[in-house]
Amino acid sequence: MNDSSVDQPVLALRGVSLRYRLGDPLVLNDLDWEVRAGERWVVLGPNGCGKSSLAQIATLRLHPSAGDVEVFGERLGTFDVRSVRPSIGYAGANVANALRPALTASDAVMTARRGALEPWWHTYDGTDIDAARHSLASVGCAHLADRLVGSLSSGERQRVLLARALVNNPRLLVLDEPAAGLDFGGREDVIESLETLAEKLEAPPMVLVTHHLEEVPASFTHGLLLHGGSVMASGPIPEVLTSTALSAVFGRRVVVEHAGGRYSARSGLRQPRQ
Repeated sequence: MNDSSVDQPVLALRGVSLRYRLGDPLVLNDLDWEVRAGERWVVLGPNGCGKSSLAQIATLRLHPSAGDVEVFGERLGTFDVRSVRPSIGYAGANVANALRPALTASDAVMTARRGALEPWWHTYDGTDIDAARHSLASVGCAHLADRLVGSLSSGERQRVLLARALVNNPRLLVLDEPAAGLDFGGREDVIESLETLAEKLEAPPMVLVTHHLEEVPASFTHGLLLHGGSVMASGPIPEVLTSTALSAVFGRRVVVEHAGGRYSARSGLRQPRQ
């Protein structure tokens, strides 16, 4: 793979469409999108708008039905995706559900070094063990290294998944709803970890898929709004995360508020009857 230059996007989707079976409706429709070095993107939209499918395409786990995908300057279809996937950190519900509860957190992270789910599939050495423990420490989870995945709280498990996504020092990081199902404390722990990571100059470009404005870290830079598989808005966050844009995406009046670097949204109140 070629090294990405300053002028070259890390990820580029051009005219990308997706349908799972012939005759099915389009999940993604003629989508154009670029992610560049230093950018931290949030992808928002209602259920069924194509967010998770977009994350699967971005991480080379799914091929589009039409259009071009370029990763690190190379077009999908011209390289072996198995050699590139380790350079794309990914955390999502499908990974969480696939991890065996009896694995230690350290092994759950370490196996990502080989793109695996079980430590007995490959041979690992001290370098791999050290990398896993360092990655756990980087998200504040060093104390969980020897805990079993099945014994972790939902918040702890999500942070272990983040450590797993980071263990290969990826060139692109894609997180699909990392705070889903968490209580307030667990959600804020995950957001704090993302915020700490996003503030580092050496951190890779990041893509965060979520349903909720409250989960967008303050240092994120760009937003992508999807509706019905199409792009409704894309660009710098202050221009995208607006009441007008969110109202159009969710099909109801949405009031967006911004305080302390964080966003929140609520449904607009109806005018009282006279």
